[in-house]
Amino acid sequence: MSSFLKTRTGLIAALIVIGALWGITVPLMKIAVSTGYQQFGLIFWELVIVIIYVGIISRFQGRFPKLTRDRVIVFIVITFLGTLIASTSGFIAIRHIPAGIHALTISLVPMFALPIAILIKLERFEWRRAMGIVLGLCAILVLIGPRASLPDPSKVGFVLLACIAPLCYGLEDNFVAKFTLCGLNAVQALLGASIVGLIFLTPITIATGQWISLVKPWGAPEFALVCMGILHGFAYTGYVWLIGRAGPVFSAQVAYLVTGFGVMWSILILGETYSIWVWLAFILMMAGLFLVQPRGAEHA
Repeated sequence: MSSFLKTRTGLIAALIVIGALWGITVPLMKIAVSTGYQQFGLIFWELVIVIIYVGIISRFQGRFPKLTRDRVIVFIVITFLGTLIASTSGFIAIRHIPAGIHALTISLVPMFALPIAILIKLERFEWRRAMGIVLGLCAILVLIGPRASLPDPSKVGFVLLACIAPLCYGLEDNFVAKFTLCGLNAVQALLGASIVGLIFLTPITIATGQWISLVKPWGAPEFALVCMGILHGFAYTGYVWLIGRAGPVFSAQVAYLVTGFGVMWSILILGETYSIWVWLAFILMMAGLFLVQPRGAEHA
């Protein structure tokens, strides 16, 4: 099996599996909020599951690096951008919009990340990639514009709210690229950030009355919550492994798969159906994502 994963076919298979697992977390989010669970309680348990899962992996990697001021800053930035703000907006938004439309907004990550990178001089302006950003913007306009695109046109604001998450991920990516992880690997950074997030979020969860007790008979939302945390941790660590094996350009193409599988799983699991406008937005988003990718991605 390990020899197969070293081949190009094996790496492509791994990319597909990671995208499929990450994509299934989108309808699971929808199920998790279906009975009224609020965002802070959901994020709390997601952090707990990720800490357990990633903590085990980190333990096998060896001793955790010494804490420094710079590393604590890395944890704080990652937990706020990558978890607290992004997940809060995501859970609130998906309560009001179809899961498949939420999956489409995930593709905006590189489209937000690119102009930020240009502003802080990590990337140079290219017309081809700029056109990708324009197509991404057009996709969002298609979603929020025609009355037929959303089941309830009054929910337009929640599509824009869902766009906060990819904006946060774009900011996070550029922060890491600009300032590095201060000697931490990605698993250690995720573990540290999750612990910081849990420390910060626990009193807020209790104070707002959003605590979720799992000591009771489980239904679909509880199983969805636990599966979501496990799959997120597995997909993220698999993504980190893939970057080490195949490089960041090849691995970045998982964005196509997360969105595509997110839409597909939402249809299969939730029975969602979409208007022609949503499918047009999907095509525009995929085309924009293709153009925004670095040139090397086309030949990976």
